[in-house]
Amino acid sequence: MNIKACIFDLDGVIVDTAKYHFIAWREIALQLGFEFTEQHNERLKGVSRMRSLDILLEVGGISLNATTKEVLAEQKNLNYLTYVLQITPNEILPGAKEFLLEIKKLGIKTALGSASKNAVTILNRLEITNLFDAIVDGTMVTKAKPDPEIFLKGAEMVNVNPANCIVFEDAEAGIEAAIAAGMKCVGVGSPEFLWNANWIIPDFKTLSLAKLYENI
Repeated sequence: MNIKACIFDLDGVIVDTAKYHFIAWREIALQLGFEFTEQHNERLKGVSRMRSLDILLEVGGISLNATTKEVLAEQKNLNYLTYVLQITPNEILPGAKEFLLEIKKLGIKTALGSASKNAVTILNRLEITNLFDAIVDGTMVTKAKPDPEIFLKGAEMVNVNPANCIVFEDAEAGIEAAIAAGMKCVGVGSPEFLWNANWIIPDFKTLSLAKLYENI
C-alpha cells in the first residue's frame, strides 16, 4: 500500500495513561462499595467515558439514574486529571516519538484519534503536540469506537484517503474501528487481544517506516 498518513490512538500507544484511568475508575468503584480489577479494566480499553461507567456499573451490579452517572463520570475525570497533570515527557512510550519524527520527516501525515477528552492536555504535557498534523479527540465525535467516525475524521482532516491510512491501536474496539474505516491497522501490545490487526508489534522501539512497509 501507499502509506500517506498514520493515525495513532493515545492511551497505550503513545503514552501509558491506561494505568491512571484504571486507578481513577477503581476509586469510583470503591466509593460505590465494590472491587474493580485489572481484568475488568480490559473491557474499558478504547471506549468512551460514559460507556466505561456503564461497564463498571455492570461489574458492580448497580443501576443508577442519568444524573448520578453524569456526576460520577465527572468525578472520575477529576480523579484522572490529578494524575495526568503530573505527566512528563519521560512517559512517552519507548520509540513512539522517534517513529513520529521519522515519518513526518518523510512527508507522511500524522493524526491522533483518541476517545480521550483530555488528549490535548496530555499531548501538551508530553510536549509533542507539534508532531501531529491533526488531533481528533472525544470532544469532536459523537460515536465511540468501534464506530469508525474518529478515524474517518482524522483522515479527512489530513486530506488522505482512508485506504492510504494506517492506524496504530492497542484495543480491540479501536482495531474494529480502523477496519470499519477501510484502513490497515497495527496492533500495539499483546496478540491475545489484538489478533484481528494486520500486524502486531510489542512497542515502537525498533519500528521504522521500512519495517512497516515490509509487514503491511
